[in-house]
Amino acid sequence: MEIIGIVKKLFDIQKFDSGFQKREIVLTTEEPYSQNILIEFIQDKVDLLENIKPKDKIKIFINIRGREWKNPEGIIRYFNSIQGWKIEHYSGKTSNKMTSASPPLSSDDFDDLPF
Repeated sequence: MEIIGIVKKLFDIQKFDSGFQKREIVLTTEEPYSQNILIEFIQDKVDLLENIKPKDKIKIFINIRGREWKNPEGIIRYFNSIQGWKIEHYSGKTSNKMTSASPPLSSDDFDDLPF
């Protein structure tokens, strides 16, 4: 999947004691009812945001992830996240590749999540 939009906000890199790291970006879609979409980049994919600036128009290739969590009271909750794995500058008809293609994330990439 992919999302095209304008960079609204870039957050700082978050590093955890486990060695896990992530960085989040907010992308505003360009449609009649635009959406502000939070996308996270984890581990070595954090580097893909190095040359991205607010107001850049980009295409982000994504995976949608979901997980189940049981709280201490035994109530089950479900959470979703959108994770980016490739970015391209977007010009409309053609795109200028900014990064080399990375393979989609596998379930092995999530063994060290801190939660």
